[in-house]
Amino acid sequence: MESLEAVAFVVLWSSAAVAAKIGLRSAPPLTLLTARFAGAGLLLLAGLAIFRRPLWPGRWWKALALLGFLNTALYLGASFVALTVVPAGLFNLFVATNPFLVLIFSRFWLKTPVTRTQWTGFFVASAGLLAGSWSGAVKTQAPLWGIGLIVLGMAAMAAGSLYFQHLHISLPGVVVNAWQLLFGAAFLGPVAILASGGHLVDWNLAWWGSLAWLVGAVSIGAMLLWFHLLQRGAAKASMWLLLTPIIGYGLAAAILHEPFTVADGAASALVIAGLAVSEHRTPLAAAGRSHSGSPHQQGKREKS
Repeated sequence: MESLEAVAFVVLWSSAAVAAKIGLRSAPPLTLLTARFAGAGLLLLAGLAIFRRPLWPGRWWKALALLGFLNTALYLGASFVALTVVPAGLFNLFVATNPFLVLIFSRFWLKTPVTRTQWTGFFVASAGLLAGSWSGAVKTQAPLWGIGLIVLGMAAMAAGSLYFQHLHISLPGVVVNAWQLLFGAAFLGPVAILASGGHLVDWNLAWWGSLAWLVGAVSIGAMLLWFHLLQRGAAKASMWLLLTPIIGYGLAAAILHEPFTVADGAASALVIAGLAVSEHRTPLAAAGRSHSGSPHQQGKREKS
């Protein structure tokens, strides 16, 4: 049962880039993203109200606003803009490397020790990322600024994860994520209006289908599965993220008809191998990384 839940989570999480590519045919990226954040946040608050659970962040609102900026507005804002020029498969290749960015930030920001094995895994995975980036740039003529936006988004998510790690927020995880999403919508809304350039939304099936999937399946469904997996241990749950590149490329090929080449397979293999090597870490390093992974991982302390 746990394996089925984990695979379902990875499939849903990997599908976000594919759903976004479909939605971007009908709306500017930040417009689609603002609608996703607002819709998911309001639905989560409505669910809390129906079940008579606490709604308000209280004294934590400033912290949640910063988390909403880092983990929601900046991470996904940069990612959605990048998806206008970068293949969905290549995007998912980068998503799987978030634990490495947390590792690097921890080393230089928090002075957390990094083992030789972790460095080895980092360099192996970096080689895979370079190969994947080169292949994607040559094959699809994806500009370097698009890849740079993905890296910026991943860095924002890693910084937000580390920030949350040291906050000890005394709120249920669903409340934390609901307000992150709403703050993200508040930050992105004005930017979306300015960046749209007068481009209106095409209210067609692609728009509504993409939005419904991103809100229901990804922002709510995948998040709830992730919380459930985290109850069995963050380190164990994060191992399932190694499947993100393979499933992401597969979904992009099946739904968007993006080509999957030998170079893509080799790049994915290197990234997965590097991440697998890095998992063989000392107890100290494991403790330092116990909060890395998904941007929606931020409720695990409250749920445990």
